[in-house]
Amino acid sequence: MRNSECGMKKTAILYITENGLKLAVRLRSVFPDAEIVRYDPGLVPSLWADHAALVFIMASGIVVRTIAPMLKDKRTDPAVVVLDEAGRFAVSLVSGHLGGANDLARKFAGFLGGEAVITTASDVNHLPSIDLWAREHDLEIEEWELLPQIGTRLVNNGALRVYEEQGAGGRGQGSEIELPDEFLRVAGPRFADVIISNRKNAYGETSACTVAGDDCSIDTCRVKGQLYLRPGNLVVGIGCNSGTSQDELEDAVRSTLDSHNLAFLSVGRIATIDIKGSEPGLRAFARKYSLPLHVFRNDELNRVEGIEKSDAVFKATGAHAVAEPAALLAAGTDRLLVPKQKKGNVTVAVALIAVRSTECGVRSEGEKKLQQKGKIYIVGTGPGSLEHITPAARDAIKRSDVIVGYGTYLDLIKELLTDKEVVSTGMTQEVDRCRKAISIAREGKTVAIISGGDPGVYAMAGLVFEVLKSAESEEQHHGAELETPNSELRTLNYPSVEVIPGISALNASASRLGAPLMHDFACISLSDRLTPWDVIEKRLEAAASADFVIVLYNPRSKGRAGHINRAREIILKHRKPTTAVGIVKGAMRTHETIIVTDLERMQVTDVDMQTTVLIGNSKTFVWNNLMITPRGYERKLKI
Repeated sequence: MRNSECGMKKTAILYITENGLKLAVRLRSVFPDAEIVRYDPGLVPSLWADHAALVFIMASGIVVRTIAPMLKDKRTDPAVVVLDEAGRFAVSLVSGHLGGANDLARKFAGFLGGEAVITTASDVNHLPSIDLWAREHDLEIEEWELLPQIGTRLVNNGALRVYEEQGAGGRGQGSEIELPDEFLRVAGPRFADVIISNRKNAYGETSACTVAGDDCSIDTCRVKGQLYLRPGNLVVGIGCNSGTSQDELEDAVRSTLDSHNLAFLSVGRIATIDIKGSEPGLRAFARKYSLPLHVFRNDELNRVEGIEKSDAVFKATGAHAVAEPAALLAAGTDRLLVPKQKKGNVTVAVALIAVRSTECGVRSEGEKKLQQKGKIYIVGTGPGSLEHITPAARDAIKRSDVIVGYGTYLDLIKELLTDKEVVSTGMTQEVDRCRKAISIAREGKTVAIISGGDPGVYAMAGLVFEVLKSAESEEQHHGAELETPNSELRTLNYPSVEVIPGISALNASASRLGAPLMHDFACISLSDRLTPWDVIEKRLEAAASADFVIVLYNPRSKGRAGHINRAREIILKHRKPTTAVGIVKGAMRTHETIIVTDLERMQVTDVDMQTTVLIGNSKTFVWNNLMITPRGYERKLKI
């Protein structure tokens, strides 16, 4: 499980010819700990077992045939680098990431003025290595067989969605791991490619989907092939009778964790009383999984408060209890995740680590707190009523320190904003809103920018990215003027951004009208505040002539009352006056109104900025006061 060693074993450099030896000597001048060995196939197995890296200065075919019988697992195989005798190429052959062969090849190439040959997909595409990132953050990969699939997903999509469970699944009590830019934090496990959790099943006991209800199973309503990464943040306190076997101890620990939905791979250390520290079964158990074994004197255990005392345990050990106080002391906390469980000759208790251990010591969470980039959630709240806000949107708001938004949209969700810092702006102050949110996020805070409907449809998402891009370009320009090194530019604290979708006005309105968007449709805003009106007219003309169903956003305001009439005139050039029209004002809100009419009889007085207008295509029909646009199923239905 957890690596119990600190530092790297030596590197062996193997050569065949005199030129190979000369190159090996050159390499050792910058890698003084390297051991130079004349190549002998019979020596390689022992070198393989005893060294962290093997460097072969010879033909790659010789190396492949030599090491093939010894290859087992990328987690345990040493790094293997192959160089030609001239030092022109340094080929990372085996264990590129975890073993460090890629970095070693780059170092050799840099020193020799040659070229590093790296073939791992993430490096070639300048993406983070999942396994290396996990190791750097002391996260155990649970199902290694899933890693290629997840890695392929990262390469194909350029990003991975990561869910980190807080409390039970975090890095420690109250902390959150920093993610690379390509790892996008999501609000729930269903949406994630990678789940960071110490819970065996991040969905707990729930089998029904929280979005679709009991008729939808979590097994089907989630991302397929989810990779669990396990933080080593659990301490298992153990009390046992003398002579208890390793198998019984392991069974007791595993059954306790299983019954409380905790992952065995998240056990970071075990703890007991000092007189049990020499128990052969306990030591063998700790050694089998490379788990640090913490032992405490009876007087240390007795100072822990709030523990149930046992006369029998006190008589045998001098301590009033063992498993529970040992777990609490080793975890640096005062709260148990799992109180003591008696399993035959073994007593088990579990606590969540509040003091994180490194491979080479112990540090407090506060002392080693990561400098975190801020986070921006761009949250779509849909129509605004609480029942139509997604769980992901609720969770993003809950996790945010500051909420930024247009006052009207904030009023619709005021029940979710209790105890939140709220920044409210006017309707036309979108740019100021974005800049304020970005400024707050760059201080390290998590900010939710509230957007009605869906943030990616005529809303805030694009503007946030445009403002960020503009800020980055401006700072890079100033950096160039000041001859700022590129490395300094890369350290600028840009917040990560995650878009949380919501029900858009076109979705909400279409659902109220029946099924008007069953076939191809075009969505056009009639607001010329940001888009010239002649461009809007061209788009109306094109959509109407192509027989798209047309959705009109921002159809009429006091300042542009005539735009909807002009749009109607353009569409009537290509559509019959009897073409179905749906007008939905305040979709899914308290004062919602729905009108189904046609192009000839539609009244523009029924239209305002809170209205969405849907104009059917040549096939759209009205039935029971509903708009339906057929998709072509009539042939299958033999209508």
